[in-house]
Amino acid sequence: MRALALVADRTVELTDMPPPPAPGPGEVQIRVKAVALNHLDLWGYRGMAFAKRKLPVAVGVEASGEIVGAGPDVTAFKAGDPVVMYGALTCGTCKACREGHDNLCENVAGIMGFHVDGFARELINMPERLVIPVPKGVSLRDASCAPVAFSTVEHMLFDNARLQPGETVLVHAGGSGIGTVAIRIAKAIGCTVITTVGDEAKMEKARALGADHVINYRQDRFETITRKLTGKKGVDVVFEHVGGEGFNGSLLCLKRGGRLVTCGSTAGPTVQLNLMQLFQQQYKIFGSFGATMKNIRDGLAKMANGILPVIDMEVPLADFEKGLARLESRQVFGKIVVTF
Repeated sequence: MRALALVADRTVELTDMPPPPAPGPGEVQIRVKAVALNHLDLWGYRGMAFAKRKLPVAVGVEASGEIVGAGPDVTAFKAGDPVVMYGALTCGTCKACREGHDNLCENVAGIMGFHVDGFARELINMPERLVIPVPKGVSLRDASCAPVAFSTVEHMLFDNARLQPGETVLVHAGGSGIGTVAIRIAKAIGCTVITTVGDEAKMEKARALGADHVINYRQDRFETITRKLTGKKGVDVVFEHVGGEGFNGSLLCLKRGGRLVTCGSTAGPTVQLNLMQLFQQQYKIFGSFGATMKNIRDGLAKMANGILPVIDMEVPLADFEKGLARLESRQVFGKIVVTF
């Protein structure tokens, strides 16, 4: 079968690999139809895997597909069912997994496409418990954006930041995959959305998505504009996934007692905090990584209700690196999907 393998840093090859065996007990076999790109793919491509791994490794951390076979004891799925797959091999037996918090698994074997073989291959066997059905009416292209992008936003905004209808949220990098999702989801519950982008073209696109206020952070200090827009009060929530020098500016955007939730550090992983500011303003800072199975289901349900991902471009499997190059260039607006 065809597979796309990372063979060295910044080198992927379209290759043949043996197909998986027939699915065993508790397993399903899936024909992969679409892979959505994320910064995790980019980090792995650059050689930034934060654990030992052996190359070559099949790439792809987020995907959708169709069931083609099921183990003898599988009853939830049948051939032809559209599905998405959880992006990490969790144990299913530790306390976190039993309680539905697979992203806190104590015995995780690795992130798909990052530490272990990922989804950019024609066929894959997965444990039934890590497979989620796609609702009727949701395309596999759109569904491929649920296991990481939509679920990450769900986990950040609702599990961690506890975003409420009517609140004001600052969404950083509004043109990114998760930024575009966050804008749409926050607007859908009646929030006021302020977002940052890096150029004029993205400003127009962010407004078209529903953002109430759009700031070009290359031209203006986003913290100054945000304070003005909120009458110096500040926002309830900052959706942060950039890090670097802007992190402290994000804290300045918060109202007293406000919540900042972060899942990334594309502009730099290290910051200095003013602890007096932190405790005097009673900020709440949440680190957020991955998502739960429920978050994926909730994201798919939102897709079924019309909140769809923004697709920047689709590329065939052989052009995977072109998709990564566009993601790395920061010209992307929305998600890049690789199709089989």
